[in-house]
Amino acid sequence: MAEVAARQHGVVTTAQLLDAGISGEGMRRRVGAGRLHRLHRGVYAVGHRAVTFEGRCLAAVMALGESAVLSHRSAAELWGLMPRAVGPIHLTVPEGGRRKRAGLIIHRSRTLTPEQTAVKAGVRLTDPARTLADLRLGLSDELHQRAARRALDLGLISRSEVGSDAALTRSELERRFLRLCRRHRLPRPIVNARIGPYEVDFLWRESRLVVETDGFEYHGTRDAFERDRARDADLQARGYRVLRFTHRQLRQEPRTIAAPLRTLLGR
Repeated sequence: MAEVAARQHGVVTTAQLLDAGISGEGMRRRVGAGRLHRLHRGVYAVGHRAVTFEGRCLAAVMALGESAVLSHRSAAELWGLMPRAVGPIHLTVPEGGRRKRAGLIIHRSRTLTPEQTAVKAGVRLTDPARTLADLRLGLSDELHQRAARRALDLGLISRSEVGSDAALTRSELERRFLRLCRRHRLPRPIVNARIGPYEVDFLWRESRLVVETDGFEYHGTRDAFERDRARDADLQARGYRVLRFTHRQLRQEPRTIAAPLRTLLGR
């Protein structure tokens, strides 16, 4: 039982327990002793209920059977397109599939194909492009663009998969920065420009100047901090100067940002 659970984020199904030689009576004894914890009908957590987000997602998919996939906001969170939040798990099943289950939001679709699904962390889910399509009706334009921008940053989709909207920006930080450039009469940068393997927020190619706008949501972890510095070092080795500005600086210190930019751009 422990070996199976270790491969599955701490969760197991009734069928897997039976295959492991544990009878129905044995399951009931283990539930009574606190060694098994029922998450959904036919799905248990082993040892304790404090399973990870991945475990909750896998348990939900297991509960609905082989035709179910993680979808909508839950799929976006597992792909890393949106911050993880406490709430029900979203799944999609074929039309006429299972109905209500506690803690789950079940969507039905006639159009979901196997080509639009994938596996991440052992969980069946909609692929990034289908996930963004499913999110379109449930999110504001700003939040949907932010999720799409994140998918582009992670290399999960191509620009053609989100359309040809030239105004697509990563966040409100970038829109605020473009307003700052207009207000202080700075040359307009190229937005989301490609330099080698990287896509940078803003680029003045002739001046070889890059500006990145950092929100805490996706840049506030140790991994993100170290990844950003390694990226900056590589860009500098390629001959580019890299400046980073935060939300607070853009909001409260626009003049202190504009002054060095004007100097570096020769304006």
